[in-house]
Order: sequence, then C-alpha cells, then structure tokens
Amino acid sequence: MSRLEVLKIVPLVLLAGFVRAQSDELPAAPIRAKVTPACAECHESRIIVQQRLGKPAWTKEVDKMIRWGALVDPADRDAFIDYLSANFPADKTAYVAPRTAPQKSGK
Repeated sequence: MSRLEVLKIVPLVLLAGFVRAQSDELPAAPIRAKVTPACAECHESRIIVQQRLGKPAWTKEVDKMIRWGALVDPADRDAFIDYLSANFPADKTAYVAPRTAPQKSGK
C-alpha cells in the first residue's frame, strides 16, 4: 500500500472511531424506539449507558424523569424500567468511556 493510499484511509478510520464513540446506542429491543427519544430529549444516551442500577433504583430514576417532563406513556413505564434494569443492572461490568483524544506519551 502506498503512502498516498494510507493518507486517504487514515482520516476515514479516525472518523469512524469518532462517530462510534459519539453514538453510544442503546441495546436493541422493541421498546428502544420509545426509550431513545424520551430520554434523548434532555441528555445523550451515554448518560444511560454508563449507569449501573438495580430495578428499584431504575424505577425511581424513571419516575423522577417522568416528573421532570420525560414523555413516557404510562402504559410504557414498566417496559422502560424492565428494559433499563435488564440492560444496565447493578451487577454489570462498569462502563468504560471510549477515548476520543490521543493519549500522551510518557516522555
């Protein structure tokens, strides 16, 4: 591969990493189509992805967000709680944020 070809590819690879780091999509499930807009109205999905809460804590969190104005159909409340507590439980491995800045060398 020539140097010119490498120079063309590097920006694309860096851009793909940046886009992936910014997306922090929620796990697939039918209710995700409602959870994402209800939550993303006020904050990025990254706020959810990094949480580790038990079902009682997710219940309090969802109820708090509804009080604060999150648009959640009352018929979907339990599905939101089930989805969040199944995907982001207290015993899940801690979230590690992707690095978006180059690491400094230790010279």
